Amino acid sequence: MKRFDFLLAAFTVFAIHTAAPVAAQSTDGMTEAEISAAFAKQKTRGLSIVPTPSVDAVAPAAQVVVAELPVEEQVNINISFDFDSSALREDQKPLLGALCNAMKTSDVQLFRIVGHTDSSGSASYNENLSQLRAEEVKRHLETDCGIPADKMEAVGVGARYPFDPADPRADVNRRVEFQALS
Repeated sequence: MKRFDFLLAAFTVFAIHTAAPVAAQSTDGMTEAEISAAFAKQKTRGLSIVPTPSVDAVAPAAQVVVAELPVEEQVNINISFDFDSSALREDQKPLLGALCNAMKTSDVQLFRIVGHTDSSGSASYNENLSQLRAEEVKRHLETDCGIPADKMEAVGVGARYPFDPADPRADVNRRVEFQALS
């Protein structure tokens, strides 16, 4: 297969699986029970990782497809980040408490942590920054909460799925969301 055909095939698979953005929801005050119910609902949908061919020209995020979920099934506890930063702010750590407890009591075998950015910066920069944000939350859940690292995967999707599509540079677009995969 010619390199162009391979890249076109890889992009087509990626585009088909990511054509609709992951819609976000506002979940201020989401309780542990609500988080657990959302994870249970996600799990019954059979979310899975859909790999695509990996080549130098394909962005790292193209290797994992983020499934679109109905708003009522999403887990977004509004963990936000400062501009150009992947550091988990102290004021955001308490928001992870209910999530931590729900993850500990859940029978979910694999959680996906999806990092997002606003639209400032290049696509490659935002892909990297969103990955770092997801990894920082994963690190916190492992070290401060006791969730085993092998029960979580961190994925960065850059600025592709803004929380506020009307204002792609809005602060609310810098966040992480959570999915139950299996």
